[in-house]
Amino acid sequence: MALHGKGTIARSATLLGAEDQYLVALATGSQDTAAFGELVRRHQSQVRNFLRKLCGDFTMADDLAQDSFLRAWDKLPTYTGRGSFIGWLLKVAYTTFLQSKRKSKRYTEILESAGHTADAEGKSYTLGSEDVTDLEKLLAVLSEEERAVMIMSYALGLSHREIGEAAGLPVGTVKSVIFRGKEKIRTNFDIKDYQHG
Repeated sequence: MALHGKGTIARSATLLGAEDQYLVALATGSQDTAAFGELVRRHQSQVRNFLRKLCGDFTMADDLAQDSFLRAWDKLPTYTGRGSFIGWLLKVAYTTFLQSKRKSKRYTEILESAGHTADAEGKSYTLGSEDVTDLEKLLAVLSEEERAVMIMSYALGLSHREIGEAAGLPVGTVKSVIFRGKEKIRTNFDIKDYQHG
């Protein structure tokens, strides 16, 4: 029994130190749930934070994160190893978010309850809740695509290439979306100081 315990500890230590690609290979090759569990442990906070900022609702984001990891388990054999695993995982999370949004009008209700309503031209907004953070105010003026790209860039620190992989966009388009998003925020909030990017 003691040998089994030491073997389990040694295996856990091996998984902790392993690269993502190695864990993916273990999980797909032999349906190793412990290897996939390590991937989940390693990346769950990034996925949850991405979804929380994207949809503005912690409970919904946590549910979407769980759905994302279930989908990732099913789709794991499609990860080719090109690009980062977190980029691929965020693409799964973003797709899960989009599918959820299509299935439910809850997304619109959440934004309205947070006081995020934009006029038809997208140039003005109203904020009804005192609990809305500055970040949420800034993100409220952006389109869904702009919001997702800006979160991946500034909140998660992904490279343009990784964002492109996650959002299914060419790198040039990612750069354009970031530029357009920053300009929208500057215009809507009358920000004159361009030194902060």
